Amino acid sequence: MPSAIIAFSGGVDSTFLAAAAFDALGERVLAITGVSPSVPETEVEEAKALARQIGIAHECIDTSEMDDPDYVGNNPDRCFHCKDELYGKLALMASKRDFMFVLDGCNLDDTGDFRPGRRAASDHGVRSPLLEAGLTKDDIRTLSRERGLPTWDKPAMACLSSRIPYGTPVTIEALSLVEQAERYLRSIGIRQVRVRHQVLASGDPAARIETDDAGMEGLLARRAEVTERLKGLGYLYVTLDLAGYRIGSLNEALKGR
Repeated sequence: MPSAIIAFSGGVDSTFLAAAAFDALGERVLAITGVSPSVPETEVEEAKALARQIGIAHECIDTSEMDDPDYVGNNPDRCFHCKDELYGKLALMASKRDFMFVLDGCNLDDTGDFRPGRRAASDHGVRSPLLEAGLTKDDIRTLSRERGLPTWDKPAMACLSSRIPYGTPVTIEALSLVEQAERYLRSIGIRQVRVRHQVLASGDPAARIETDDAGMEGLLARRAEVTERLKGLGYLYVTLDLAGYRIGSLNEALKGR
């Protein structure tokens, strides 16, 4: 690839891809971070810092998926509409600025789950070098550590809309509530965590927390404090999912459809 634009979230995969691309292409590669209410502010700032550390050229662009009723409606294909918005803008940028390819950080492990965003990648001709190379998430973490990237052990991340069950509309208020809750939980040392935003029949929100074994111990040790804090943010109930953290847990509701 003579030149490329990279969809750069600052996560494990896109950071390794950006570093490898910069090593190979130097000034002929550009990292782009999409900014919207579904992306935590802390992740945007971390992406900026990582780009500076790598040395890669980096820009942020606003994306407008929240203006798309198909995205806000939060059907199971929600991720397609988000990625269609992002990749459409990146493809246009690549065309206008003479970059040959648009790349994303999809890896081999990503092919084992429901990923409607992959259709958007195909529609816009986005290539996935990590997938093409047959790299798994563990491979990427190992290579990232060898490269000296601080993201090598970063917990898996995803857009905030992934915390809202399908069929429940995505709103600015819900995204903000999730972001505040997760920021607080990480501030007390809970690294791998998701706050699933469940809306009750009464219309009140409830927090269903997913975390790993270490996170469960930490939450139970501070149960009263965590409950008070999340209720203070606006959650009526605060619950702990005993099944623990797992990628794409909201896709479990799609089985049998």
